[in-house]
Amino acid sequence: MAKKSVASLQSGSKRLTKAIKMVKSPKSGSYTFVETITDPSQVNDFLNKK
Repeated sequence: MAKKSVASLQSGSKRLTKAIKMVKSPKSGSYTFVETITDPSQVNDFLNKK
């Protein structure tokens, strides 16, 4: 499974990171992308979660 953190975003005084994870579908075997915008300290938790 490929993982990648793409962009750092700033909105006001809060710093955010957009994380994109490629997930393989168990039914069809195809890959889909799951995106989230979170605090930089929570990116590793998102990427490690299945």
